[in-house]
Amino acid sequence: MNVDGSREVRPEKPAGGRAGESSQPMEMSQDGQTAQETAVLPEEAPLPAAALLELKGGISSSHSGCREQERQQRSGDSSASLVWAATPGMLFQEDKQTSLHPLSLSWVFGYNSSLAVHSLMDGEDQVILYVSSHTAVIHDVLGKRQYHLQGHTNVISCLCVSEDRRWVATADRGPDALIIVWDSYSGIPVRTIFGSHPEDGVSAIAISQDAKYLATISAGKVQRVCVWKWTSTAEEPLCSTELRPEFGCQDYVIFNPQNPYEFVSNSKTQVIFYLWSDAGLQYGTPLLSSRTFNSLVGCFSQSVFHFNNSQALTGTSAGKVVVWEAVGPCTPSKEPPAKPHSMKATKLVPLQKDSLTVLKVFESCIVTGDVSGQVKFYDGQLQILVCYSHSKASPIQAISFAKAHPDLPGASSACSTSSSASSQPFPTRNFILSTSDATVLRVATHGTDFEKVMEEAKKAVNAVACHPRQGLLAVGSHCGLLKVWDYQQNKYLVSRIFTEAGIQCLSYDPKGYFLAAGFTDGSVCILDAISLQSSCKEFKFSHGPVTHISFSHDSEYIATADENYAVTVYKSVVQNGSRCWEHLAGLHSHYKPIRSILFGVQSDSNEPRLLSLGEDRQLVEYDLNSSSKDHLVVLHRDRVEQIAVPLCLAWYPRLSTESFILTANNCHKMKLYNATTKLCRKTLLGPTYGSPLKKMQILPATNTTDPQKHYLAYITKDKVGLQILPVDGNPHKSSAFICHPDGVSDLASSYDGRYVFTAGGSDCTVMKWEVNLNALDAAASLGGEDLIPFYNLLDGGREGEFFRELEDYFYYAQLRSHGIDTLETRQVSTHIPLEEIPSVMRAMGFYPSEGKIEEMISEVKFSKYVDTGEQVTKINLGDFIKLYINHRPVFGLSMRKIQRAFQVLGYDNENGDKVIDRGDLLLLLQCRGEQMTEEELAQCLTTLLGRRPARGGSEPDTDNPAGAAALSEEEIPEEITAEIFAADILGLPIAESEKKNRKQER
Repeated sequence: MNVDGSREVRPEKPAGGRAGESSQPMEMSQDGQTAQETAVLPEEAPLPAAALLELKGGISSSHSGCREQERQQRSGDSSASLVWAATPGMLFQEDKQTSLHPLSLSWVFGYNSSLAVHSLMDGEDQVILYVSSHTAVIHDVLGKRQYHLQGHTNVISCLCVSEDRRWVATADRGPDALIIVWDSYSGIPVRTIFGSHPEDGVSAIAISQDAKYLATISAGKVQRVCVWKWTSTAEEPLCSTELRPEFGCQDYVIFNPQNPYEFVSNSKTQVIFYLWSDAGLQYGTPLLSSRTFNSLVGCFSQSVFHFNNSQALTGTSAGKVVVWEAVGPCTPSKEPPAKPHSMKATKLVPLQKDSLTVLKVFESCIVTGDVSGQVKFYDGQLQILVCYSHSKASPIQAISFAKAHPDLPGASSACSTSSSASSQPFPTRNFILSTSDATVLRVATHGTDFEKVMEEAKKAVNAVACHPRQGLLAVGSHCGLLKVWDYQQNKYLVSRIFTEAGIQCLSYDPKGYFLAAGFTDGSVCILDAISLQSSCKEFKFSHGPVTHISFSHDSEYIATADENYAVTVYKSVVQNGSRCWEHLAGLHSHYKPIRSILFGVQSDSNEPRLLSLGEDRQLVEYDLNSSSKDHLVVLHRDRVEQIAVPLCLAWYPRLSTESFILTANNCHKMKLYNATTKLCRKTLLGPTYGSPLKKMQILPATNTTDPQKHYLAYITKDKVGLQILPVDGNPHKSSAFICHPDGVSDLASSYDGRYVFTAGGSDCTVMKWEVNLNALDAAASLGGEDLIPFYNLLDGGREGEFFRELEDYFYYAQLRSHGIDTLETRQVSTHIPLEEIPSVMRAMGFYPSEGKIEEMISEVKFSKYVDTGEQVTKINLGDFIKLYINHRPVFGLSMRKIQRAFQVLGYDNENGDKVIDRGDLLLLLQCRGEQMTEEELAQCLTTLLGRRPARGGSEPDTDNPAGAAALSEEEIPEEITAEIFAADILGLPIAESEKKNRKQER
């Protein structure tokens, strides 16, 4: 993770046919600095300077490296503390500096509506805090500014804020889960807790009133509760305990404001009270059922401690409040308790019929929020004081009061005393409401107005599209909300809600007049790009959700793809003097999911081309001119992959005299196909950042000085990245950053190439990324030129044993090409014939199929044909290394792949193992896939089974099929498992665990 908060993603280490092959990091190094300081923290002893990361909000992703960095910083000068000098409101006063990263988060649209929205400032500056995916956002509402607290690699699962609104604690779930404490004044992360709950992460977190302690509850089935003194250097909790599963999932926790040694948590069915001290953490689980008070209790929502310090309260879904009282003596708040006192339910107070979703205590007020959107204030005896309601408000998710202003009278209290005869308190602080439908409302207590602060998508956001000529961004959600933003000003412009179905995909026409939307019910709407009003009638010719939609370059055609593997085309017509579209035809052109549809332009005319790419490995081109009503004509159907699955498609920029189509597959390879013949012209190593590319777009050219300079934006499962073109397999020409840990659903780029937008699907957010191409170019240049990046991808690099072995094989291939036994004078050469490529590849541990061999030889043979008209007949060592790097499997052959093949081809034997019959295996090798002849099979088996050093004797006759058959019967058992096939037939090493399984079988 980079020190500016963005996660720097290191690519996976590609492994070829030989184990242990590796690559250098494929992302530029971004060194950070750390403030060496002592800050004013809520603790008598100062927090070590190591925790005060001075840069813009990131934590090192290397646990050991971060701790080593902390140890170095403890001895540093503490005079330059940004945290020490931080004041409220200074976060947005600093001038924005140009990011040193190729992509930097600029703005976030949407937020996680299941988590609370907190009010940090209210008045001249209205500042709120919320969570968007793996980022906590500090949002200046009036100033239209955001500051992003970046550091998590998983979606943030919970957060809490200290009473003075300065300290913010965030936690996440998933691998390498973190707890990070931030200074909201400066945006600096002051403490990171690694490995707090390594199994499943954190489900609930709370901070004590004095801001010294954190309480966390894990997200596993067996939940672990921990208390942390986050201002200390200790990496272990002060105390912890495990809860029994029958208590239910404890998803809410809060400290007693008057006693930091006491806190409470609850699930839907159980409330748990905790007391902790140096001796440990103890808890009590008071029983409560409908028989306790002979009344329906309902499910628990939230719990709080009463301000009288002798009671606790819990809200329920039945609109009631459970009153808990201590049975034993209560310990004074200034002294740690010696033993826990037990709590007992003494009352069940019915407040209303509607379910209570929020329960809070502010000084002398008890506040509730419910499913009908009402907020009610009660006194200590639960007598109602004030009710705030809004006719369109949804269930309240959280209530956050403005920070008390020290200069205002009565600021120390959340409630003041009324001058009326009843002399009852009433609220004086404004507060923020966040609802379950992703709406944030601000309520001013001197009136009854509900001011809408934000209204975002409440369901998955799967569609984004950028206007081709203006700074407009369209965002579509599964809840039917379509919003258009001015992304240059980060300003909301217009929206429309579709009630019948959710929006699945969006596309502007090339001139920007229309916006096409595909829906989850198979319908398609063509809208005016400005007003979002329908331009023509709704179409519904797809029988499943529309997954892709696109306009042709002249807007004459619209094409869609749906989940039923069908492509549907609509043709432009003029009705009453205005353009409209009508259904032309549809076709089930694939038998697996369609990954891309792509319009292009004919090379010899201005007529549009239409292509579709499916997981069935078929690239289909349609003849639009010959198509007629209800008859879509297929022009060409080409298989583009032998084994890999193609995932995305784009037109490659015209960087040479030859036109190409670019594809990316699930094996981290990118391929260039001739745009006319569809022949594979080049295979290249693509970005290797954990998961393959799922969508890519060519960024609009912005460099007028070098028209040949182009860039590619792409998304993987959870990352967004940039790639310098032309693609050549150099890993340093690519960069990627985590954008949506739970999955990216869509990608769009601005018309000027300055911004890239990603949609997060289930996290309901869209992120705006600022592009810095200079940083990407700098990273590529630092990676080295010519063959240096490729040498580093070999095991041991240029000076390693692997490279020397490769040289030996290469030069041996030269000798073979001239004849091993010749006595004639040999001519020194730096090349080998193309026919020797397969032999050297296999010698290096890469065993390509016959189809792959044909691709490799064809790639080299015709590499210069378009320019010179001549075929290449030989290859030098440097080009061979590039060919090897680009074609070898990224992760090599794993035992899991072999086992998966046996799962498909085999059957269960008496022992329950997946096996293949010996005769069936030999038959499959001769009849399926790349079929082997009987002679080829005989040669392979005798080589694999008959030439083992331990066997001795004369070499078997490799040309005798009968001898091979006899050898196979002798050496190969009748039933073959995946482990036997790998170890005894192929002679590959297998893991110790697999060896133990084989011994048990025998």
